[in-house]
Amino acid sequence: MKSFKRNLLALTIAGAFAAGVAHAQISDNVIKIGILSDMSSLYTDLAGAGSVVAAHMAVEDSGIEKRGFKVEYVSADHQNKPDVGSAIARQWYDTDKVDVIVDVPNSGVALAVNQITKDKNKVFLANGPASSDLTGKACTPNTVHWTYDTWMLANGTGGAIVKSGGDTWFFITADYAFGHALERDTAAVVTKSGGKVLGAVKVPLNTQDFSSFLLQAQSSKAKIIGLANAGGDTTNSIKQAAEFGIVKGGQNLAGLLVFITDVHALGLQNAQGLIITNTFYWDMNDQTRAFAKRFAERDKGIHPSMVHAGVYASVLHYLKAVEALKSDDGAKVVAKMKEMPTDDPLFGKGTIRADGRKIHPAYLVEVKKPSESKYPWDYYKVRATIPADQAFRPMSEGGCPLVK
Repeated sequence: MKSFKRNLLALTIAGAFAAGVAHAQISDNVIKIGILSDMSSLYTDLAGAGSVVAAHMAVEDSGIEKRGFKVEYVSADHQNKPDVGSAIARQWYDTDKVDVIVDVPNSGVALAVNQITKDKNKVFLANGPASSDLTGKACTPNTVHWTYDTWMLANGTGGAIVKSGGDTWFFITADYAFGHALERDTAAVVTKSGGKVLGAVKVPLNTQDFSSFLLQAQSSKAKIIGLANAGGDTTNSIKQAAEFGIVKGGQNLAGLLVFITDVHALGLQNAQGLIITNTFYWDMNDQTRAFAKRFAERDKGIHPSMVHAGVYASVLHYLKAVEALKSDDGAKVVAKMKEMPTDDPLFGKGTIRADGRKIHPAYLVEVKKPSESKYPWDYYKVRATIPADQAFRPMSEGGCPLVK
């Protein structure tokens, strides 16, 4: 009996020692996740509190805590200001020992966080920002750009509209990094496809009155008014375009970045017929529907946007890499994330390229007419699937210094 107790004690000590070694390279023995988002302004519905919910769900579904890893969270509002976002990121990394920042739905803030993350050797999972520069000239070994980007949106929505006859464009553009990148990438698609850009107007972020900008677009006589904006700016411009009778007058709107939460805010009566590009739709299959049901129960009935899906899937893959590596060293974790194939219930199987671009299919969808919608949040019909190898910019064209 004494021999049995001695053996049991030896096994217990050995197990505890092994667990200690396994987690020895995890700083503070804690994996700390920072959700940096727009919690109070024009992007709050498409990201915001829902991104916090998605991160929590990813940790739960990973089962990592049951295997002895400790996970903590912090969240903050970047207020769509790069200086505010930068200050939060520095404090989180230096003082609060945050290992990974996720979401950041503002390209100006994201580009600042991207550089700070590299300097501090942490990890940035960019789910909310769109600028394709994150995997182009601004790419780093510490950032993964997961959900979508301006090149994908331009080639999906812009390309489809030009092919269907929308060959003259006027842009209404959010006046910061995201809007500029989206206009640039879409204009390139339009001209490459034989179309013409007749003009553009830059609009301050979170503008309430679009009347003067819409009048300029109307007077341009362009067939397509390209909305290089997002969130509340998109819904406001579409609602006010309806008041001006722009579509009735023969011009069409191209929502270049439209989320399901925007469609919900607009209502199908106003949004019907919009052609948009998404990488996730909650009603695609049994797995996405099951996720959406759980998510909506936690987020006031809101169904997940592609940003929420991106937060969930990227955090899930990040945790797999940390656990496999038994380290939270930033550049090493991202290298491991690139080495491991991705596989999750929302985006399926995929890969992360050397430039940090996560590769998965995109979907060209049309917003349903009210008569076509059969149940709550039944908003889209899929017109085409863009294969993963075609959905994003070829790595050789991005100018990322990591690409040899």
